[in-house]
Amino acid sequence: MTILQNLVDLLGLKAVLLTAFVFVPVERLFALHKGQKVLRKALLNDLVFLFVNGWLVRSALAVTFVVAMAIFSLILPAGIGPAVQSQPLWLQAAEVILIADIGQYLAHRAFHAVPFLWKFHAVHHSIEELDWVAAYRVHPLDQIATKAASLLPVFILGYSEAAIAIYYMIFQWHALLLHANVRLTVGPLKWIVASPQFHHWHHANERKAYDKNFAAQLPLLDLLGGTLHLPGNTFPEQYGVDKPLPQNYFRQLVRPFMPLPKSRASEATPAPAEENS
Repeated sequence: MTILQNLVDLLGLKAVLLTAFVFVPVERLFALHKGQKVLRKALLNDLVFLFVNGWLVRSALAVTFVVAMAIFSLILPAGIGPAVQSQPLWLQAAEVILIADIGQYLAHRAFHAVPFLWKFHAVHHSIEELDWVAAYRVHPLDQIATKAASLLPVFILGYSEAAIAIYYMIFQWHALLLHANVRLTVGPLKWIVASPQFHHWHHANERKAYDKNFAAQLPLLDLLGGTLHLPGNTFPEQYGVDKPLPQNYFRQLVRPFMPLPKSRASEATPAPAEENS
């Protein structure tokens, strides 16, 4: 029984079951695409990402953070951490959300702009049916780089564990909601807080939505960066990329290391549609 219990804890099955208990009913009650099944196409593939990426990404980030913290401890003044932690917890948490999302925005935008990086990020954009499980389909190198860009500044500046924990909890649940198959808009708050509509447009297989909505939580960053796309209360009709990637975890894992195609559009993004006159 102890071995089984340890295996359950290692794989995070309790957390996954709790999450499913929340999101599966919500997606059925407020479905955006009503014909989409719970046991959708490529669900098994995304579940492999969920269970395998977790420990792989955590291990790589732990090593990265230890090395980076050791280096920056020799550069930064010793008083920064205590000064940051002297702030109220709510203010620290708000600052962590802002700093982390700026890092997320910049890293995410780079993964779209640089052809070599796009090969890794295209794995995430290969999703054709969005739901909460789809949030986990991210190439581990993409995930490691993006999380490092968003969280390293927070750790280096010395924010408290409680403030970082608050951010992490909000981010995790918010990320699942953004990918969920739910018709949810947040009215005028859509300029302040990212909604499923906001992120669904990021995944849209529509030319007008390419390279838009990079922020994880704060659409204001896209507004300032000129990358915001929120047309009314509409949602995209289709998702994915022009040339579908293999729906297999191990093939998606090695695909970015294959020779770069002649153009990004020919391999992993929808080909630009001709303008209608």
